[in-house]
Amino acid sequence: MGTASVVDGDTIEVHGQRIRFNGIDAPESRQLCKDANRLDYPCGSRSTEALDTFFAESRPVQCNFVAWDRYHRFVRDCRRADGASVASWMVEHGQALDWPRYSHGAYAEQQLQAKTARNWLWTGEFEAPWDWRAGHSDDPKPPTNRKLDLITHRQVAQSYSCQPRRLLANLLM
Repeated sequence: MGTASVVDGDTIEVHGQRIRFNGIDAPESRQLCKDANRLDYPCGSRSTEALDTFFAESRPVQCNFVAWDRYHRFVRDCRRADGASVASWMVEHGQALDWPRYSHGAYAEQQLQAKTARNWLWTGEFEAPWDWRAGHSDDPKPPTNRKLDLITHRQVAQSYSCQPRRLLANLLM
């Protein structure tokens, strides 16, 4: 329990601990979406701002542990001081998506309501955050020869060192 600092649309920090909301996924900070007029807008930033505004209405936040994610963040179900579920509100207001892989459909009804009401994300076009991340990885794979899907000669040359080999026997002497 504590005052939340918003990191992005699905992550907060409380008392120095990163907390990822359970079962939802919000657009990434750098992600762009299209509005009703098909113009790009920073939907990731808007989602972050909406969450910050939501928390400003009722503090502190209380979170219950669910699991750890692969980035060693807490995954939790969180509620504001007034009892409002953070994840439900984000999905219901079109600021995040139900992530069935983790939620098992827990927020499907809220998402249907948001889609029907054409709330935020649902007013235009967007890519699901999990798909967007897959196409915008900060850890790009090495370029390959697309025809044969082979690593290029240049990459092979770069992977070898001109330094003499260090053998365990040499290190122990």
